Amino acid sequence: MLPSVTATRYVLPLREGGSLPGLVEADDLGTYVVKWRAAGQGVPVLAAEVVCGELARALSLPVPALVTVDVAPELAVGEPDQEVQELLRHSAGVNLGMDYLPGALDFSAGSTEVDAELAGRVLWFDALVGNVDRSWRNPNMLFWHGRLQLIDHGAALTFHHHWPGAPAAVARPYDAAQHALIESHPDVAGADAALGGRVTRPVLERVLALVPEAWLRGPDPDEPADAVRERYVAQLLGRLEARDAWLPALVRAAAEGSANRPPAPRGQNRPGWLGPPPPPGVQQR
Repeated sequence: MLPSVTATRYVLPLREGGSLPGLVEADDLGTYVVKWRAAGQGVPVLAAEVVCGELARALSLPVPALVTVDVAPELAVGEPDQEVQELLRHSAGVNLGMDYLPGALDFSAGSTEVDAELAGRVLWFDALVGNVDRSWRNPNMLFWHGRLQLIDHGAALTFHHHWPGAPAAVARPYDAAQHALIESHPDVAGADAALGGRVTRPVLERVLALVPEAWLRGPDPDEPADAVRERYVAQLLGRLEARDAWLPALVRAAAEGSANRPPAPRGQNRPGWLGPPPPPGVQQR
């Protein structure tokens, strides 16, 4: 199971998108960005965060530590915003926490250098899990202590929102034209050679075992959790085995890159919980 902590103090809401994640302190003295079980996208988003985050970790890609966060409804008492209060009360129980990275720097597509090997591995991974939320407008990447960190995978694994359509997603092409790393000369072929053999049934089974049972949703609400886990494993193995359908186009897109992309305004891609960007010329450590 993922490490488990108990929330001790709700610090502030992070008004990113519609899910209102929150910054929370926990009984292990850590601080976490928490995604709530009662947010609009539902618990499949939490499952996607665990599956993608822990699969990325198994492939040696850099992701912040993930934990489950037990939240008591009383935590909402001091929150003045009625919407946030209700979200916290309805999220009582187990939620997902991502380690807060103080001082992290925002990624800026086109002006932040990422080596071709790492860029290729991230792009290959995003294509495997169908991550549609790593664009130049919303990279969902940070730099922390000089190392790239991949965050926010809730928009991946879209097949689990409609299981009857899951077979159609197995060979679906991946549109990399707007990917945040497409201009970093990503070595996708090298990534496939390095990572393809590491995505195995035992690895996927270990990853799925980390997803709390309450976050698993199959097409039948009475389907046992282990059967739902097997659905994820089979889907991802099928996606891997169907690489001939989506990998060649991905390799071509990586070779062509994307030209004439307007630069993002300073701080546009910065998560709200990091605060405003430092003034030009000021370095953060």
